[in-house]
Amino acid sequence: MRLQTKHKHMIDFLFPVALFFVFALSSLTVVLLAARIYQSTTEDSALNDTARTSLSYIAEKIHQNDTKGMVSLGTFDGCDALVLQQTYNDENYYTYIYAYENELKELFIKDGANATASDGKAILQVKDFSIELVNDQLLKFQCVDKNDRTASVIVGLRSQQIDY
Repeated sequence: MRLQTKHKHMIDFLFPVALFFVFALSSLTVVLLAARIYQSTTEDSALNDTARTSLSYIAEKIHQNDTKGMVSLGTFDGCDALVLQQTYNDENYYTYIYAYENELKELFIKDGANATASDGKAILQVKDFSIELVNDQLLKFQCVDKNDRTASVIVGLRSQQIDY
C-alpha cells in the first residue's frame, strides 16, 4: 500500500501571512483614525469647558443684574471691564469682570473700597478678552483661550441702553 503525501506549496504559507498583515494594517488604520477623532473631540470639549463656559457665566451675570442702570461698561484699574452694580441695605456694591495678566477675573467690592486688578478672583486663563458695544442694547464678549481658540457671545439687555 502506498501512502499519499501532500506536497506543500509556498502559497500555503504566504496566504495566511498576507491575510494577517492585511488584518494588522486595517486594525492599525482604524486605531489611528479613532485617535484623531478622539483628539479633535477633546479639543472641542476643552474649548467648551473653558472659554464658552466663562462666556456663559458672564451672560448669566448680566441677565441676573439686568435692571435699569445696573449694567455698564467701564474700566477698573486700567482694564476694560463689565461693571455690574447691586444695592444691598442701601449700600452700593460693584462686580467687575475684566482681563488682567492673562486671566479673566471677577471682583465684588463695596462702593468706595480700595482694590486693584490683581485682587480679583481668577475665572479662566485667557490670552485675550474683549468687550464691544454692538448697539445700545447689545454687548459682544470675545475670549481667546491659551490654545488660541476663540469663542464669543452677544448678550442683549432688555431693561436699558448702555452708555460707554
